[in-house]
Amino acid sequence: MKSFFLLFAFYLSIQISIGQNLTESKSEIILPEKGFCAHRGAMGTHPENTIPAFNAAVKAGAHMIEMDVWLTKDKRMVVLHDATVDRTTNGTGKVADLTLAEIKKLDAGSWKSPEFKGVQIPTFEEALAVMPRNIWLNIHVKGEKETPVMAAELLLEKDRLHQAFLACGAEAAKNAKEQVPAIMICNMDRQDANWDYVNATVAMKADFIQLRRKITPEFKEFARVLKENGVQINYFGTDSLETLKLLFQYGFDFPLVNDIVNTIKFADELGIQPVKPQF
Repeated sequence: MKSFFLLFAFYLSIQISIGQNLTESKSEIILPEKGFCAHRGAMGTHPENTIPAFNAAVKAGAHMIEMDVWLTKDKRMVVLHDATVDRTTNGTGKVADLTLAEIKKLDAGSWKSPEFKGVQIPTFEEALAVMPRNIWLNIHVKGEKETPVMAAELLLEKDRLHQAFLACGAEAAKNAKEQVPAIMICNMDRQDANWDYVNATVAMKADFIQLRRKITPEFKEFARVLKENGVQINYFGTDSLETLKLLFQYGFDFPLVNDIVNTIKFADELGIQPVKPQF
């Protein structure tokens, strides 16, 4: 009996140690406070929204990576910007009218350069698998009903809720939060009406906003109000050093850039360190 209790105590100590190690590992994940968001991955140098583009953005040291998610005809989540496959593959048709098997047969790389021949459209799960755990994931969901719910559920399943947010409208955000209350949201409604957009984002208690259009001195006031209400600020989009300087001066957090591989070279001048990825 004594040996049984000794064995049980040893087993318990091992389990506690494992739990402490897991807790410590998670606590060591520090997400960037500001930096560059790689728009569709490294789309300036690689075929957008593909694994090579995401890998290149990670290697460059991106602080946030943006991607777009659609549902196929057979309800599988794939990463692609357009509603159709025409522009970035050798196929034609709407994503919603094609099955995953049909989409996987397409060449999504040759349009950019012959060196990317044969690159496929990734599933959302495949894209998540190559993402570090210490950068932000900007998930632009296309659709208001099933897509945001499925995306939020996958992020929960893959333990990505600490770093990922859905860029979507109010209806999509509501549907996602009903299923996964902890999911973070970037409000994408009313982007062309600046103060209305800012106030609506604060009112819905969104975690992020994505401002755009010509930068004016008023943007500094937008940033002040948003920061007072705990909203982080993305901006679409620029690779200009002077514009980036102004955005960070005004208090913006994550400008979207198309050419992360080259724009990251401005990091030192802007007082930003590229991310060393943790997987």
